[in-house]
Amino acid sequence: MKNKKILIAAIVIVALIAVMAGVYFAARPAVAEGAKTISVTVVHADGSEKQFQYRTDEEYLGPVLLAEGLAEGENGPYGLTIYVVDGEKADWNENQSYWALYIGEEYAATGADSTPVKDGDSFKLVYTIG
Repeated sequence: MKNKKILIAAIVIVALIAVMAGVYFAARPAVAEGAKTISVTVVHADGSEKQFQYRTDEEYLGPVLLAEGLAEGENGPYGLTIYVVDGEKADWNENQSYWALYIGEEYAATGADSTPVKDGDSFKLVYTIG
């Protein structure tokens, strides 16, 4: 009887994991493949803005920023952490500054390395003091 309950519980857990995985893969942002043109606006600490345009075959924003030399950072447990953009460093430990990512005019809910790029997308990296 006890083994039967354990088996049923294990089956239920496996079924829940399968359903959750299905929902994740169905709901994740779509990725566009092929040549895309994107724009990235950088807003520096002094408020000045600089715009960049890139043509890319990359599926996500992070690799574009790194390959083009616009951003520098490192991969950590939560993905790419951007420390330098267009030569300007943001240091949370120094003055609680960081580079905020916007997709269009909306604050991004994803990190740069998990933000899909589609042709015509515009992004913004804004020097922000927490």
